[in-house]
Amino acid sequence: MRHLVIVLGDQLDLDAAAFDGFDPAQDAVWMAEVAEESTHVWSSQPRIAVFLAAMRHFAEALRAAGRPLHYRRLDEPATRASLAEQLAADLALLRPQALRLTRPGDWRVLQALQAVAAQQTLPLQLLEDRHFFTTPADFAAHARGRKGLRMEYFYREQRQRHGVLMDGLEPLGGQWNFDADNRAAFGPEGPGFDLPQPPRFAPDAITREVLDLVRTRFADHPGRLDSFAWPLTRAQALQALQAFITERLPLFGPYQDAIWPGEPWLYHAQLSAALNLKLLTPREVAAAAEDAVRAGRVPLNSGEGFIRQILGWREYVRGIYWTRMPTYAEGNALSATADLPAWYWTGETDMACLRDAITQTLEHGYAHHIQRLMVTGLYALLYGVQPQQLHAWYLSVYVDAVEWVELPNTLGMSQYADGGLMASKPYIASGKYIARQSPLCGSCRYRPDERTGPRACPFTTLYWDFLLRHETRFASHPRLALQVRGLARVPEEERARIRAQAAALRAA
Repeated sequence: MRHLVIVLGDQLDLDAAAFDGFDPAQDAVWMAEVAEESTHVWSSQPRIAVFLAAMRHFAEALRAAGRPLHYRRLDEPATRASLAEQLAADLALLRPQALRLTRPGDWRVLQALQAVAAQQTLPLQLLEDRHFFTTPADFAAHARGRKGLRMEYFYREQRQRHGVLMDGLEPLGGQWNFDADNRAAFGPEGPGFDLPQPPRFAPDAITREVLDLVRTRFADHPGRLDSFAWPLTRAQALQALQAFITERLPLFGPYQDAIWPGEPWLYHAQLSAALNLKLLTPREVAAAAEDAVRAGRVPLNSGEGFIRQILGWREYVRGIYWTRMPTYAEGNALSATADLPAWYWTGETDMACLRDAITQTLEHGYAHHIQRLMVTGLYALLYGVQPQQLHAWYLSVYVDAVEWVELPNTLGMSQYADGGLMASKPYIASGKYIARQSPLCGSCRYRPDERTGPRACPFTTLYWDFLLRHETRFASHPRLALQVRGLARVPEEERARIRAQAAALRAA
């Protein structure tokens, strides 16, 4: 064997760089399902099932393409516990001359595979992932010489570089960012009965086999599989993309920050898992949105808001990850030490917004970005959860979670654990923010406008406690100083009550 091409669970792309020059007569593909990838964090059943089912479908695509495949299944008695152990065992049998690998999405996995290659004295060729618009080297060049990193400037560079939503040298519509148009909440009637639902893909025989395996092998893991219907193949992912562009992208923009109980999908795309598995490319996703904008089928504010997530934010967080690891994962700039509340794994809390977001997460392995940033993430930030614990939770419960995208979003954007490298301020708010974006406060035992007392919203109590704990640090912060100055209106007696009630919340 000339080359053994290693394919990981988030690299399900027949056109990946590691396949360049592939010759079925002298090359082969290696894939393995191993327990460690589901247990190094306590992965939820939906997340495990998405990866395993998508891998098994991709194995069929490889066989159909005539590419020799060595595939280790989790339920085979001889399968080893980790990727490194399994690769080492299989190399003794296959004896390739060299290994090829497209850059993984996880620093830990890359280090483990490189260590195996070194131990076996085998060349390991690491290929850049063409799935993305940019490479880590591109991002390093962007960051070089800058005192701070801000996604907006990076995004504008990428718009110009790739000619996306441009009118010559100017942005289409005369401005780069339509975020101010995209903060609407639903009225009292909600999103309405005509809210289009995303396509859901009934499990086929391959997926049903995986679901049975996960229910048995990982019975003690969180989450449920009763509603499992994610796109797991290239064809299904393309169908999901087309449905989103046609049916939900037109109203995605204004309602992307809105929350409505019992409606997990709203106008969001649910394409992140397919993108992160490499069933879709960001270029084709951004192009489909831009084509719809230019054809007049989608308003510019919706198309731009969506493309900013693909071309801007997604590329930005990957650049942060690969240029700052491994030390980035250790960040804890606010010295947060509290343990993650146990009810994050069950959803059993009296707070209606958190109960809704976590229950939905455990049911589907999904929550949209505001539920992640400004509900589950916000509470952890105000509570003072040790950021690595929250990182492990996010990596565990969401079907689209791969570390390159999850870690910077959690530590940088959500928890400000990198001290402001990635985001310009801590994203903090009281319960009033959630009240503006959803009707959930109306059914909650707590009142978002009260910060102390038996009915005080824990978000609001902890918001004021956060400002008190970090008053000195943020008193002169250009984007947070105004909120800190609000403390001047809080008398000392009330400050003491806020601190006492916050301490009681943490002790409960």
